[in-house]
Amino acid sequence: MKIQNYKPISAFGGINFVFEYLNKNNFDSLFNQTLPVLKNQSKYKWNDIINSILSIYMCGGDCIEDLQTHLKDHFVNNPFVNMPSPDTVLRRLSGLFQDNQMCRTKRGEVDHIYNTNQILEKLNISLLKKLGVFDAKELTIDYDNTIIFNEKSDSKMTYKRNPGYQPGVCTINEQQVFYIENRNGNSDAKSFQSDTLNRVFKLVKYNNIKTIDHFRADAASYQYDVIELLDKNVKNFYIGCKNSYLEKYFIQISNWETCTSSCDEPMEIGEINIIPFQRQAKNDRTEPKEYRLVVKRKLKEDKQLDLFTMEAFEYRAILTNNKALRAEEVVHFYNHRGNMEKQFDILKNDFGWNHMPFSKLKQNTVFLYITAICRNLYHNIIRYFSKIIKSLKPTFRIKKFLFRFIILPAKWIKKARQNYLRIYGKINFST
Repeated sequence: MKIQNYKPISAFGGINFVFEYLNKNNFDSLFNQTLPVLKNQSKYKWNDIINSILSIYMCGGDCIEDLQTHLKDHFVNNPFVNMPSPDTVLRRLSGLFQDNQMCRTKRGEVDHIYNTNQILEKLNISLLKKLGVFDAKELTIDYDNTIIFNEKSDSKMTYKRNPGYQPGVCTINEQQVFYIENRNGNSDAKSFQSDTLNRVFKLVKYNNIKTIDHFRADAASYQYDVIELLDKNVKNFYIGCKNSYLEKYFIQISNWETCTSSCDEPMEIGEINIIPFQRQAKNDRTEPKEYRLVVKRKLKEDKQLDLFTMEAFEYRAILTNNKALRAEEVVHFYNHRGNMEKQFDILKNDFGWNHMPFSKLKQNTVFLYITAICRNLYHNIIRYFSKIIKSLKPTFRIKKFLFRFIILPAKWIKKARQNYLRIYGKINFST
């Protein structure tokens, strides 16, 4: 076999159509207006940094070093992006960090370290506004914590007995990342959650975002301070509950109904009005409030009787202030909170959360936010191109988008003082 070397042809020609779409919508001006002002002699704009990071994951990479190792030759003479080196990207990102905050519980001796970033919060919300996320008829926020296992120099032991971080994340309308607060591994989801959510709602008010219609979270949010905060800041909340706190109410429910359409497996649903946190409200000198407890139960596989209820059922409870929906509708709506796990899977495996580049928590917060912004951009990108390309669907993960659209042999040529993209293949649309 004889080989002749020619000028390199990019295997990722489809990424140019993504860059063109982003340029048409002036996302570069959004980055320049929100992020710190650069020096006049700076070779790389913020748009180059963001587009380079986005290119890593859209072209099949998983870490910042792939810019040099795999992508350098594919972006030669590209008019849309001036590709920097990995060191330049990391140096620019590290300049955005803000200092950690430290606190302790009232009776605790463990230092809880968390980190927020006001600059990137502002950028992310400006991006979501530009994408029209807040124009939806109803806004639903989901909150959850996830563990990112790592062996960074400042990572602490998690409850799963491996070191890592445990960031708290809010998503909006089940798709876009709204807020990130990075925490060290020894800070569980329950600790200082009311402080975290208070920062979220202050962010909502400061940016003149309309009232949050629905808020969902798991049993770590079943706390007096959290419920009081939610009652003041959202229209409806749906909080999972630990059975140990509420078992006494299960036997008081008499009106069990069989779930029909919205349940994946046979179960019964009942409800009762309760007044939780009476002792805490008394200590706080406030009037305790009544809420609705929706309970679902299913028969145990081994049919073993419970010592407390003397029944062979597994119970799951949801505390809510929504009295308009039927109990079955409440269960169905709360079950959609499981989409958070899908979002964490996308962020970790598609957008680099499992490969954080820095050794400190505060710098890694910047990385988590920037890659989450890339994830928000990708959600808009795939929706746009799925309307044009029949082989694409708006639900595709980034790997399918890579194989069906991004991988397209192409190279840039200059002719008559203009840049042309020469495609070695067929595309069924035109720009």
